[in-house]
Amino acid sequence: MAEQKKGIWGIAHIYSTKNATHIHITDLTGSYTFARYTSGMMTNKDREGGKPYPAMLAAKRAAEEAMEKGVVGVHVRVRGRGSQYSKLPGPGAQPAIRALAKAGLKIGMIEDVTPIIHGYMRRKGGRRGRRV
Repeated sequence: MAEQKKGIWGIAHIYSTKNATHIHITDLTGSYTFARYTSGMMTNKDREGGKPYPAMLAAKRAAEEAMEKGVVGVHVRVRGRGSQYSKLPGPGAQPAIRALAKAGLKIGMIEDVTPIIHGYMRRKGGRRGRRV
């Protein structure tokens, strides 16, 4: 029977919208941060913040920093904007998860934690809508 390498497990919180992707790796309680990067930190063009490639670079850098601190695996929690806005995660979510796995982290469970309203919540803009 092969020896298993001991190490710390964490949680990778991935918040992905159409304009940005945030990768935040914490311990299991969520109180200690190992690494935190955004896709905007990987590019100098504002319009590219929500694209897959900068999200992949941010996840790779976050994984490398977390592995230096002893993390061997992560559970992934993906979140879209939610509420009365889009329930789908943005285009950077899937490449970010792939980059975490490719960097050498073990992936535990992947769950969607997007907030979903139960009932009715009014959209922003007032009764007559946004007047342009």
